[in-house]
Amino acid sequence: MNQTLTTIFALTVACVTGMAQAQEVRGDAKAGASKVAMCIGCHGIQGYQASFPEVHKVPMISGQGAGYIAAALVAYQKGERKHPTMRSIANSLTDQDIADVSAFYEKQVPAGAAKPVHEPSVQVAELLKRGACISCHGDNFAKPIDPSYPKIAGQHADYLYVALKSYKIEKNPQVGRTNGVMAGIAQQFTNQELKQLAGYIGGLDGDLKTVPQSKFR
Repeated sequence: MNQTLTTIFALTVACVTGMAQAQEVRGDAKAGASKVAMCIGCHGIQGYQASFPEVHKVPMISGQGAGYIAAALVAYQKGERKHPTMRSIANSLTDQDIADVSAFYEKQVPAGAAKPVHEPSVQVAELLKRGACISCHGDNFAKPIDPSYPKIAGQHADYLYVALKSYKIEKNPQVGRTNGVMAGIAQQFTNQELKQLAGYIGGLDGDLKTVPQSKFR
């Protein structure tokens, strides 16, 4: 019971903090369109793969919530996310830049109505229940309960797998993510179980897309 109450408290604090940060600076999607030059070389190419810390497709961010994109970029600035390239890019952005870029990607693909999910296997259903994934990421894993949480339905499965594993990494200056709630959840699972979760969630319908920019079409 104590562990459950601690988790609920942590989620509540994260929720309030995320919403407060999202309200500090208002983003301008039109302004953001002129600030994404460093983003489109990876996130604007269909099927583009990163090679660090292992080969995986870069995440789709068109259609992602602005609050989550902003929270992720701030986490790179603070070193809570330790990907060297992303941290370097994030450190070059002002608070207004982050708000504008986040607004641009949120509006690049209009969010559609949540679509019915296909049922998970019995084993995956048990893993989803153990992780309480839907309690934060919302219906169909596409309606997060807080703006600073990501939509994950339909995200590249190999990226989701790498991201989930990163929460289990400790004391590595180049790789890993610092998030008490997600670390506690990820630590419950073996890597094989995380791969199963990623495979199921990545196979769902969602709002996320890769939208090629004109110079890459």
